[in-house]
Amino acid sequence: MKINFNTNKDGLVPVIIQDDRTLQVLMLGYMNEEAFEKTKKDEIVTFFSRSKNRLWTKGEESGNFLTVKSINVDCDQDTILIKAVPENIVCHTGSFSCFGKKDSKGFLYELEEKISHRINEKAEDSYTYSLFQKGINKMAQKVGEEAVELVIEAKDHNDDLFKNEAADLLYHFLILLKAKNMNLENIEKILLARNN
Repeated sequence: MKINFNTNKDGLVPVIIQDDRTLQVLMLGYMNEEAFEKTKKDEIVTFFSRSKNRLWTKGEESGNFLTVKSINVDCDQDTILIKAVPENIVCHTGSFSCFGKKDSKGFLYELEEKISHRINEKAEDSYTYSLFQKGINKMAQKVGEEAVELVIEAKDHNDDLFKNEAADLLYHFLILLKAKNMNLENIEKILLARNN
């Protein structure tokens, strides 16, 4: 991996830090060659701090380290992308990311919020709310029905029907999670723990 540290007069290149699990952009920092080599060696993100004028390991004071999972360089070899696992919050303001809250994880999380909003707002004209009103047994039954329909479509050769049934199952599963006072993040934590 070749990086052009001579692009800028100060010998620094921008480094984008991305959450390895969610792909959320966490922060931007700068590295010189020494910081880059230390990051590779220690597998913990170390920047060159322009304000401190020295190497600075992210988390050295707070304990909120960034454990490196992968390092990539852009096509011009003058910007680094590091996918890392954050120990905790990343931003000095107390936010999970320097670019916002921890909720930008993708469309499924947005859909989960929309489902939660419709239920909390008691949207009478909403299918989601009307199913929620029928109680846990009906919601669980609907998840079971969608699961069976997905299995049936899996045995056939119509990919469009299979994908639609998979979407129906996910949607109804999110409603059931809400009814159980749980969310996708709860399930994600279990899967992440199993993956270690």
